[in-house]
Amino acid sequence: MMQLQQAMCDKIVAQGLAEFPNECCGFVAGQDGQPVKLFPMKNADSSPLTYRMEAREQLQVQNEMDENGWDIYAIYHSHTHSQAYPSETDRNQAFYPDSYYALLSLDDRENPVFRAFRIVDGEITEEEVKIV
Repeated sequence: MMQLQQAMCDKIVAQGLAEFPNECCGFVAGQDGQPVKLFPMKNADSSPLTYRMEAREQLQVQNEMDENGWDIYAIYHSHTHSQAYPSETDRNQAFYPDSYYALLSLDDRENPVFRAFRIVDGEITEEEVKIV
């Protein structure tokens, strides 16, 4: 089960709406299986169909996580015109099997949908999301 603080979830939704119509993306750092810090990232693709974290920013974030002993708890991004379910591209680019892949659907911007998945060897498993 993926747990996320309400404030983090609210910030992800706000980021997604602010970056609409392009996809938003970022990391959630974790420690001992719990989320500890949100890292909104720049979508270098600036696209409504794909996302790619800006390389220099990603390196800075990963260095900060390493310095603090944090791991990648979740990788998140938005789908601007489709459901919150991993696309074929998402599946092919899932390189962190121990992380959650969180998706925010903004297909209905008045009612965003947030879901989480594990993607291991191309197999998708939905995980319960608990907002605390």
